[in-house]
Amino acid sequence: MFKKLAIIFVAVFGVLLAVPTISPKLAPYFPSWIKPVPLGLDLKGGAQLLLEVDTTAMFKDKSNQLYDEVRSALIDRNKGVIRYADLRNNDGVVSFKVRESGDVSTAKGRLRSVLGNTVDVESSGDVIKLSYSDKQKDEMVQDALARSIEIVRRRIDALGTKEPSIQSQGGKYILIQLPGVDNPEHIKDLIGQTAKMTFHLVNENVSPEQLASGRAPSGTEFLPYMDIPGQVVPVYSRVEVSGESLKDSQADFDQNNMPVVTTVFDASGARKFAKLTTEHVNERFAIVLDGKVLSAPNIREPIPGGRGQISGGFTLQGAKDLAVLLRSGALPAPLTVIEERTVGAGLGADTIASGKVGSAVGVLFIVLYMLMIYGSFGLIADTVLIVNLAMIVGMSALLGATLTLPGIAGIVLTLGMAVDANILPFERIRDEIRAGTPTLRAVDLGFHRSNKAVLDGELTNLICALILFQFGAGPIRGFAVTLSIGVLTTLFTCILLSKVLIDWYMGGKNRKIGYANRKVIM
Repeated sequence: MFKKLAIIFVAVFGVLLAVPTISPKLAPYFPSWIKPVPLGLDLKGGAQLLLEVDTTAMFKDKSNQLYDEVRSALIDRNKGVIRYADLRNNDGVVSFKVRESGDVSTAKGRLRSVLGNTVDVESSGDVIKLSYSDKQKDEMVQDALARSIEIVRRRIDALGTKEPSIQSQGGKYILIQLPGVDNPEHIKDLIGQTAKMTFHLVNENVSPEQLASGRAPSGTEFLPYMDIPGQVVPVYSRVEVSGESLKDSQADFDQNNMPVVTTVFDASGARKFAKLTTEHVNERFAIVLDGKVLSAPNIREPIPGGRGQISGGFTLQGAKDLAVLLRSGALPAPLTVIEERTVGAGLGADTIASGKVGSAVGVLFIVLYMLMIYGSFGLIADTVLIVNLAMIVGMSALLGATLTLPGIAGIVLTLGMAVDANILPFERIRDEIRAGTPTLRAVDLGFHRSNKAVLDGELTNLICALILFQFGAGPIRGFAVTLSIGVLTTLFTCILLSKVLIDWYMGGKNRKIGYANRKVIM
């Protein structure tokens, strides 16, 4: 008896999970963790963006970093300065000439200890070359793609967009689907920004004539002000503190009630920032975001503790957007929008309406067919089928799955398999009764002897669904998720719930069941 009550409880619980989806008006009366199933892009409408990871810009940035790391390693005073000449960066290959031939092995050893296995170090005489191999470049691309997907996901979630679908495609592309987003321009702008923030000292020795000519001295760059068109700031190329050391960033207000962005560095960044502000009091440093100067304040006093503040005439929304970008992290490579598609909410509504009509007609024909062929047992099968449908919707809501057109196809396929799973025991019961077996015994034998066939068939479908989920993408995964949920609910309803309801219907009596002789009424 306890087993039967547990089965009924699970079935009722599964149906209740589907109520907020079936009737959204009742959703406020349910706990917050029971939510309606969110609709996908093809049903709700929204935007779809296809982004490309700019690997060319990424490799260029990596080679520039390699150039700076090699230079720093060679002039490390703690380990001894290695004299060199002709340090250059040509098409991703960093090379230099060691002045004293006896220092070649020392230079190679130091570079390998600093750079590890990230680059290939080769020497020819007194010339040392460093470059990335094809394998290392492939690993960098895959790492950049994975990091970009995660950063884009954090940015979109921070903006309050619900149920985004973000996945890799074709090795260096990212497909983003944003259900319910009618105008993706704002999100596209934020996604497209690299959000790479760095801190540089300002070169105060640059003359107005040099600024006017646009010819920067060696080791200096002329970067444009973000909010002052036509004005540039001479900054040293050396990065004093990297934005990668940022731990948190929030929009706030300063003493004059103006929007600012507060920054908090991690332990390493805090030490570097404290050293920078201690050694360069009364000098300016530039806060650079994506190659443009946000601001270039004067260092009035040392700033220990790793907390800073960025001001730049922000609006409140601008400060919030910048905080989101910095908090989510810098993209490892620029992202370029190469395709944009918008699905109107009206098209989604038409699809839903057509789906409702089609589903209703299909369910109606199934119900009538089961009633005509199996009578009272057919009514039980119809009840189990409806419970199965509700449980699929309820489990999808509980797991946070998004309903799409392929998902609806998975539900329809599941219902067809569920009907088949009900027919197998009924036909087996018919065979037992024709063989002269008492009704109650025939029911038990019918379910017992058909369960193996039902279980084998459903497990085969589950294996196929798991393979589709593992190797598929986008709509195929949505279909696989819905099909997997449907297989589990079908096993529960057709093997356990159906037997419990038939046992209650029989009431422990050997009732005559007319469908054994193909009569409509039992």
